[in-house]
Amino acid sequence: MPKVKQPNILLIMADQLAAQALSLYGNTVCKTPNLDQLAASGTVFKNAYSNNPLCVPSRASMISGLHSTHIDVFDNANDLPSAVPTMAHYLRQSGYWTELCGKMHFIGPDQLHGFNHRSITDVYPANYQWIADWSAGPAFVPSGTSLSGVVDAGPSIRTLQEDYDDEVEYHCIQSIYDRARETDDQPFFELVSFTSPHTPFTVSEEYWDRYSEDEIDPPKVGAIAFEDLDYHSKALFFAHGRHRHQITATHARNARHAYYGMISYLDDKIGRILNALEKTGLRDNTSIFFTSDHGEMMGERGMWFKHSFWDWSSRVPLIASIPGVKEGQIVDEPVSLVDLLPTFIDLANPTISATTSLALDGNSLLPLITKANTQWSHAVISDYLAIGPCVPCRMIRRGRYKYIIADGHPSLLFDLVDDPDELHDLANSQEHQVLQQELHLEATKNWNPKHLTKRVIESQQRRKMIANIPGAAPQWDFLARDGDQHRYVRLDGVDTTKARARLPQINPTPCNWPALDADTVKNLIDGKRSLESVLPDFK
Repeated sequence: MPKVKQPNILLIMADQLAAQALSLYGNTVCKTPNLDQLAASGTVFKNAYSNNPLCVPSRASMISGLHSTHIDVFDNANDLPSAVPTMAHYLRQSGYWTELCGKMHFIGPDQLHGFNHRSITDVYPANYQWIADWSAGPAFVPSGTSLSGVVDAGPSIRTLQEDYDDEVEYHCIQSIYDRARETDDQPFFELVSFTSPHTPFTVSEEYWDRYSEDEIDPPKVGAIAFEDLDYHSKALFFAHGRHRHQITATHARNARHAYYGMISYLDDKIGRILNALEKTGLRDNTSIFFTSDHGEMMGERGMWFKHSFWDWSSRVPLIASIPGVKEGQIVDEPVSLVDLLPTFIDLANPTISATTSLALDGNSLLPLITKANTQWSHAVISDYLAIGPCVPCRMIRRGRYKYIIADGHPSLLFDLVDDPDELHDLANSQEHQVLQQELHLEATKNWNPKHLTKRVIESQQRRKMIANIPGAAPQWDFLARDGDQHRYVRLDGVDTTKARARLPQINPTPCNWPALDADTVKNLIDGKRSLESVLPDFK
């Protein structure tokens, strides 16, 4: 029997791209013809989720096939242990050449995690710079969540993210040409990861001008009064600095305008990558996947960024285009990013059982894609253990229901079929009590929040000790070329670096109101003080 040729695997990642922003998920504004074409050639997963709505934990979970609580990656300054195999290790074991091109946000000394080659510097630092600190309370933010990125949204001549993503595109296409020249017929795995459309929301004039002002849709769900928010959202209210900036309707419209432009910019790049595969003859044997590490609230519920389990934050786009598989399929079953590694193993070496002998948390998506098995019984698990709530938080999505836990605070339950905007909490509904108990038991199986809290705090303390040693804090950045340590985000932080690199240069808009101390924030969340009594001018 002739040997079946192993497919090449190309995984394209966006950064902070909400599924709801794309036309293939029902958005009527955003223009993405290349993603639409890719979706038409493959399978669209309508209910795909991040396993942690934050960059580093999400990417570590995805690349290892393990939930973040199983690998102790809690925030944006945790390193994935080198002893944990990744996609690169498993696929190299199956004979693949593996290459990483773009952002992966690896923390620590291991900047390859099994890849044969890494082509460019990461846009973000690899050190212990962005450690969450639960002892400092919900308002503590190490970096990157200033609402100046929303307030200052708009067009520009050039941005740092465009500098970076142009480089990602170039090296990805060059790698495709290099693979096409090879004569040994070795399959390849390429992980191509862009930083768009991550905040700040600014884009070159060419892409801003693809949309007119009157095209831009407002948030579907408006801001919710502070006193009516759940605990997790109240904590993020302060972590995101919503008490320090006044976001107007104009700010929101400009941010969404730029966000759509950034997505169109990314879509053009995807089109050129797909074109390179076609021209070189590699497309016929390349399985292409597209996703994001997490979503972006985009002003829905008055919220921005990620860090929450609301669908705009935790749900991600997922497309799988596999040669020889029926085109134009839609999968409704809930899936998540940890399912990608078992899927790739199934494509590369189906004799390996990715969920038993390898003890991964995900499950291969191939039975759903090929319709070999439509009895998908797996639930989605997503964790959050970073800034804001300062307690272990977990979400489970099973079928039409989403159940959310914030340890020590009331849980939430939503029917996403009848209530896709997540406005009607069913946790206190008598007819849903049995269901809630079942979901709670499933979500907390092998999940002990007391023990987890201890692990998280100890991890924060250990890393802070190392990071704060004068003159001895480790620097682990992978540098593909000299000067990148000054070009991309490092010690100056996200907002300052990206504002400085923007043309024309700007100074981030200062906050309207002063920061609040931890005790005041606690009293506000607990309802002992009103927001108006502390910030009388807040609207």
